[in-house]
Amino acid sequence: MENVNTAVEPFGMKDKLGYMFGDFGNDFTFILSSSFMLKFYTDVMGVPAAVVGLLMMAARFVDAVTDVTMGQIVDRSRPTNDGKFKPWIKRMCGPVAISSFLIYQSAFADMSYGFRIVWMAITYILWGSIFYTSINIPYGSMASAISADPKHRAELSTWRTIGATLAGLVIGVGTPAAAYVVVNGNTVLSGPRMTIIAGAFSILAIVCYLLCFRLVRERIPVEANNQKLEVGKLLKSLVTNRALLGIIAAAVLLLLGMLGMQGMAGYVFPNYYGSAAAQSASAMAGSIVMLAVCAPLASKLSARFGKKELSVVSCAFGAAMYLLCLLLKPENPYVYVAFYTLAYVGLGFFNTVIWAMITDVIDDAEIKNGVREDGTIYSVYSFARKLGQAFSSGMIGGLLSLIGYTQATAFDPRVTSGIFSLSCIIPAVGLGAVALALLFIYPLNKARVEANVAELARRRGEAGK
Repeated sequence: MENVNTAVEPFGMKDKLGYMFGDFGNDFTFILSSSFMLKFYTDVMGVPAAVVGLLMMAARFVDAVTDVTMGQIVDRSRPTNDGKFKPWIKRMCGPVAISSFLIYQSAFADMSYGFRIVWMAITYILWGSIFYTSINIPYGSMASAISADPKHRAELSTWRTIGATLAGLVIGVGTPAAAYVVVNGNTVLSGPRMTIIAGAFSILAIVCYLLCFRLVRERIPVEANNQKLEVGKLLKSLVTNRALLGIIAAAVLLLLGMLGMQGMAGYVFPNYYGSAAAQSASAMAGSIVMLAVCAPLASKLSARFGKKELSVVSCAFGAAMYLLCLLLKPENPYVYVAFYTLAYVGLGFFNTVIWAMITDVIDDAEIKNGVREDGTIYSVYSFARKLGQAFSSGMIGGLLSLIGYTQATAFDPRVTSGIFSLSCIIPAVGLGAVALALLFIYPLNKARVEANVAELARRRGEAGK
């Protein structure tokens, strides 16, 4: 049986751009949530930070069911004329965008406290646990069906990161510039403006998803997995997969660090430094280093040194930059932006190659088990990333409450000093722990990845004879 569908055009720039637009669409809602949902509900809706963080963490128990269920649905679905994975993007782009928009309804700020809590819980779970899951898992799993060439997959990982970076640029730079207003000398978030911004980003997300559907081609046939589902066997396979456990640990810790940076930016710049412009500048600088440094160099450096090896060194560097910032405690917001940017270079290399590392994990599992389970493995990984997002938001919410942050104390010097310390400690600990997890748990170094690729090529060659 042939492994490659020759009826479609060869892999090329259309696929890279299409895959880029997929993550662009994802992050119009994901980055908005990780960067501004906590800020919106504490400062506009009057919900304590700890309550918002608790909701984000509690929703992950729902994800434990919905993510793996969606992975099984994808693995067991039959291919269509558009492929096995692409149809889900077209089906679910509307629901995920609409549910994201509903989260940021400032018109309900004067409703009862109970109503605001219920509205926040329902809309957040609809968006993150159901609709985002139903589009993100098939999108992430699709990389294996676009091309079997490891080089192509690394390029897809890079272009996916470019899409996320562009979304982060639009959200990180545009939102602070448009959403903040000055009231009585303080920089505060405008609820009505956030509602309009969320609606605009939802529309842009749909456009990006449809471009992904239009441009990407699935070339590698992935048949439906018709094996009987044995939950015990599946769980044993997953929990004994050291490569999967290693990348999960690293991904959770990466998100603690990265989303900690992004989430605390919404507090350290307007509250400690009093500068929404510096917050926009930090997002701009982070996006520039991702596009100008990490994206063009990640594939070359990982090809030479290995993805694991590159990621360990770069994340350790990012952690060191934040520790230095904590010690120096710069008074100028743009000096802080410089430390933020250098740390972003560190995490950026790992964040660029991580999607190719997931494909390495899927290959490694196929070597061991003889079964290709892209959807299931990716769903477990996706669930882990959501845990990282939730732990980050929950941790930030809890720590902000611990230092006494409320609407009334938002500009108290004691509280703002605590905000600065948290903005350095959270990413320093997260990125340092990423380096350790990759070094001591994740086993797929450069030599082993190359050996797995050669073995799978041999098996597929024999199957095609």
